[in-house]
Amino acid sequence: MSDSRDIVARIEDEQNGLQRSLSNRHIQLIAIGGAIGTGLFMGSGRTISVAGPSIILVYAIVGFMLYFVMRAMGELLLHKLEYRSFQDFAADILGPWAGFAIGWSYWMCWVVIGMTDLIAIVDYWNFWVHNHAIAIALGVGLMLALLGMNLLTVKLFGELEFWFALIKLVAIASLVVVGIVLIATGYEHEGVRASVTHLWDHGGVFPTGFTGFIGGFQLAIFAFVGIELVGATAAETKDPHTTLPRAINAIPVRVLLFYVLALAAIMSITPWDRVNPEHSPFVELFNLIGLVAAASVMNFVVLTSAASSCNSGIYSTSRMLYGLAGKRMASPLFKKVSSHGVPWPGLVLTIMLVCASLLLTASGSVMRAFTIITTVSSVLFIAIWSIILACYIVYRRRNTQAHSRAAYKMPGAAFMPWVVLVFFAFILVALTQDPDTRIAEAVTPLWFIFLACMWRRVRGRFLCVST
Repeated sequence: MSDSRDIVARIEDEQNGLQRSLSNRHIQLIAIGGAIGTGLFMGSGRTISVAGPSIILVYAIVGFMLYFVMRAMGELLLHKLEYRSFQDFAADILGPWAGFAIGWSYWMCWVVIGMTDLIAIVDYWNFWVHNHAIAIALGVGLMLALLGMNLLTVKLFGELEFWFALIKLVAIASLVVVGIVLIATGYEHEGVRASVTHLWDHGGVFPTGFTGFIGGFQLAIFAFVGIELVGATAAETKDPHTTLPRAINAIPVRVLLFYVLALAAIMSITPWDRVNPEHSPFVELFNLIGLVAAASVMNFVVLTSAASSCNSGIYSTSRMLYGLAGKRMASPLFKKVSSHGVPWPGLVLTIMLVCASLLLTASGSVMRAFTIITTVSSVLFIAIWSIILACYIVYRRRNTQAHSRAAYKMPGAAFMPWVVLVFFAFILVALTQDPDTRIAEAVTPLWFIFLACMWRRVRGRFLCVST
């Protein structure tokens, strides 16, 4: 096993090119942006069609479980501030192989998420231009703009995420308020009156049965990917002892406001069986009730949401490649930083790979492509979250005194990591119930086989001292 002191020292040396430029307001809004993404805006239409009103319970359960993953990650990051991300504590606690696996898997996750976001962005542009070729060109233009802004400074990334997240926050709050007003006034459109009774009058809370309820977890899990992004920003966070706990502790409230209330509002105005699974229900809602101008505004919101997710992916992948290069687990090229402290080679590579996803939109359903790619991402994220929990279990066993002294302890530390791991196993089983998600889950293990082969090649170059 490697000497933890040597690993920590190397981590400090590797990261000294990065700057702690992200303030509390940046971290709080980055955490919100991580909790509200394309999975909610684009994917919730399909999850509603699969599970009906029970999808509200699905999102609540997933959010509850992932809260404990975040608490475990928060305790570990604050245990040693030399840990600049979960990749670092994985390498220190489980061994270099874990840092290699989680670093490259996280990079791949965000490349895949960027692909789904770009597919969604093209679909959102189509809402206005009604020309697929023009929509693709606009999507690529947006990606290049994000690249240019990320190449400037880390603080600009924080500012972009701050405003992107603020737009999402205002939009969802507005949707909930509009929903309450329409319900209170008995708004009626095409013979359908807005009412909370839609949540149980159209076949009950579980209209598609237990199978449909289980199926709702397939895309719901993707809606939460990126929730751990606050952990990837630890290296560039001011006063992490204050900002990280605040961001993590607010997760339950965000899940209640942004998922439960928003989806309840949508299905109270539009019965679940009238929601179009092929498009964003947030946009379709206003179209259905005849508010075309409001639908256009909401389309802008979901477009900025997808852009925000892409922005997060560009940021996080470049930082992971930077850390991997510092450990000689990736090309030295990715350790280069600009005069502003930005690791630019990783940014450029990510943009190139993400734009390649546009080939998937050439034929077939946009939503089918979205579903397949999101499943790949979900499986990879489940693996990453599981490694974080494994790190926590080992840390707690080895460092009982440090855990007892920790100011930010994970609730239910003795048993909740195991409960969440069992839940993840359940999700993997649920993903086998749909043909599209089954195909994606079946091919994902090829990535881990590839990683195992690559680790055999690079482990000798990892800068560690064996004891």
